[in-house]
Amino acid sequence: MVRSTTATLGEARQPVRGEVLLRTERLSKTYATRAGEAVHALQDVSLAVGDGEFVSLVGPSGCGKTTLLMILAGLVPRSSGEVRFKDADVHEPCTEIGLVFQRPVLLPWRTVLDNTLLPAEVLGLGRERLRPRALDLLKMVGLSGFEGKYPSELSGGMQQRNAITRALLQDPAVLLMDEPFGALDAMTRDRMSLELQRIWEMSRKTVVFVTHSIQEAVFLSDRVVVMTARPGQIAEVLRVELPRPRTLEIAASPKYNSYVLHIRKLLEGEVHEG
Repeated sequence: MVRSTTATLGEARQPVRGEVLLRTERLSKTYATRAGEAVHALQDVSLAVGDGEFVSLVGPSGCGKTTLLMILAGLVPRSSGEVRFKDADVHEPCTEIGLVFQRPVLLPWRTVLDNTLLPAEVLGLGRERLRPRALDLLKMVGLSGFEGKYPSELSGGMQQRNAITRALLQDPAVLLMDEPFGALDAMTRDRMSLELQRIWEMSRKTVVFVTHSIQEAVFLSDRVVVMTARPGQIAEVLRVELPRPRTLEIAASPKYNSYVLHIRKLLEGEVHEG
């Protein structure tokens, strides 16, 4: 039996374990097209994310998942509502919030170590001061021995791990991840899910993770936020009560599959209504 916290559309007053670190209140986003038409991407999204939580966002294509993530990162302005990190308003990028994109976007002329250290140079944090942390991060993600390699010499999964070390270099409290495994093959994606779980267990960062994969969301998350078709709203929030650490064998368990089936039915309902 799936235990879920159901939110009325636009509201998500779900209980959060621990201190609330990141919060949106009635967040909306409207874009203007070149023709002057208004496109409503998000509408009245209220979400609280607790310190150390792993929260995934799933929903139909075009429902505003990535837009929401970019607003949380301070990269895209909101149209209305609030976004707060602790007690501070989020309206521009800050070192407390790291971001990992779908593609690693590593600089091809920089080595693995130099790509990891890029934020130290851009933000003026001191390259040599953060070099020991960069080496520790590379060891944590299994890239020790590859410090001098270039992106072209790495597999897709290794490139994405390099991107994760870059996002973690300034020790952010929150890690935002926009479909980071979407371009990987199925087996590599499974391995990266295990790897991300291990990294999260070690770092205990707060993670907000966008994915199209229901299975991936259930496997990784403490809670899964299911969004409606555009304009994106929160249809339901499910707490995933599966033991950690999770192995790939958990996909054979009835409880895991009950979560997956429940979310799929929610999404299929949205598709049929649209």
